[in-house]
Amino acid sequence: MRFYFDYAATTPVDERVVKAMRPYFAEKFGNTASLHYWGQEAALALGEARVKMVKILGVDYPDEIIFTGSATESNNMVLKGAAFANREKGNHILISAIEHDCVMNSARWLKEQGFEVEKIPVDKEGLIDPSMVEKAIRKETILVSVMHGNNEIGVIEPIEKIGRICREKKVLFHTDAAQTFGKMVIRVNKLPVDLLTASSHKIYGPKGAALLYIRRGTKITPLLHGGGHEFGRRSSTVNVPAIVGFAKAAEIAYKNRRKEGRRLKKMRDVIIDQVLKNIARSFLNGPRNNRLCNNISLGFSGIEGEALTMRLNNKGIAVSTGSACASQSLSEDCFNQTLKLEPSHVLKAINVPAQKQSSVIRISLGRFTTKKEVDYLLEVLPGVVADLRKISPIK
Repeated sequence: MRFYFDYAATTPVDERVVKAMRPYFAEKFGNTASLHYWGQEAALALGEARVKMVKILGVDYPDEIIFTGSATESNNMVLKGAAFANREKGNHILISAIEHDCVMNSARWLKEQGFEVEKIPVDKEGLIDPSMVEKAIRKETILVSVMHGNNEIGVIEPIEKIGRICREKKVLFHTDAAQTFGKMVIRVNKLPVDLLTASSHKIYGPKGAALLYIRRGTKITPLLHGGGHEFGRRSSTVNVPAIVGFAKAAEIAYKNRRKEGRRLKKMRDVIIDQVLKNIARSFLNGPRNNRLCNNISLGFSGIEGEALTMRLNNKGIAVSTGSACASQSLSEDCFNQTLKLEPSHVLKAINVPAQKQSSVIRISLGRFTTKKEVDYLLEVLPGVVADLRKISPIK
């Protein structure tokens, strides 16, 4: 008996998505750049997938949707591509203090190339004050990047207000919507964003597909150069099966988002309420209400989140740690990988005390989560926490 509570990390591929993808592996396998029947068949499927995304996101022109291999690639393309394409204007970039690691590490790399990166602080719930963005923008600012919904603590940022400020200041604005795409209404013809990232494997689509919305007129340098695929923005042979699956997954998610959002929110709130009520010295990270419908970030003073994650795994429950991100590094022989745990920059940014940061886990719900699974989690969790506190050296 195993129950999955890590949907924020990745989701299983929906069977309807698998069915839509299947013909494009062996039957309709052509290269979209080829002029023959097989190539044009694949190109037609790519075009149809793009049109679906255009309708879902409210995009004005199909060439504003660029398919990529991951949200990490899209975010790297935004920061690096916008930085180098707009360097004549300035070298100042603003990001929030709680961005995903791919944005943080891209920004760190840009600093090594001579760009100035400034982090916008957040309050104790992870929320950005738009007025702080306005104050931080100066004439050398070329890009502001603020994620829509945080992957660790679930807070939803006021991107519409931030976007309006950026538009008034004539500064490019990007939002990483990997956690909100498919859960919330996002219409870029009404939302003041110039660049937006979305991901397939967060919405029951396959891994290996994502998109980057680039508003017409936005200057951005490609990361990849080659055959000029994706309107010259992202050269690489197009992963047609994955993109077809991504588009199908997006269709399903948007069709059912309201009903599914209410269902997930109800289970989310039950878990939060029951844990805070029944487990002493437990605490919630992020806001109580202004958060992703499926996200729960909880801490348990006196124990380690990694130990709790492993104990729950032994009980058939999959959650993730919220206090550390795992980074893999290769040894000199390039074969042996080591796991390095680093404190969460998100928990630091919202001022969770150092001794409590390591006690945090993230529980995230999804399409296949049932009440039975939630009941089992709530039955098991108090005992596991109590057992760990008995043997923990942390007080």
